[in-house]
Amino acid sequence: MNKWHLIPTTNPNLRVYKNAQQNSDKQNARIEHDKALVRVMTSVMKDDTELFKQFMDNEGFKRWMTDTIFGLTYSGAGP
Repeated sequence: MNKWHLIPTTNPNLRVYKNAQQNSDKQNARIEHDKALVRVMTSVMKDDTELFKQFMDNEGFKRWMTDTIFGLTYSGAGP
């Protein structure tokens, strides 16, 4: 079973992003989000190689996934 839809809320790699989301502006939160998502994708590589391959090799898919997850998780709570 593919669990990639759980990434935004359950992965500890997103701690720095969540901190930036609460204590920084949208641009800095986005930078931390994008870095965290690469770490998350690297961590799921052994469990879902196809998802990892698509994320790394398909720029359109990577952009879509990055934008979608940021849109779903960014609350704008920062300054």
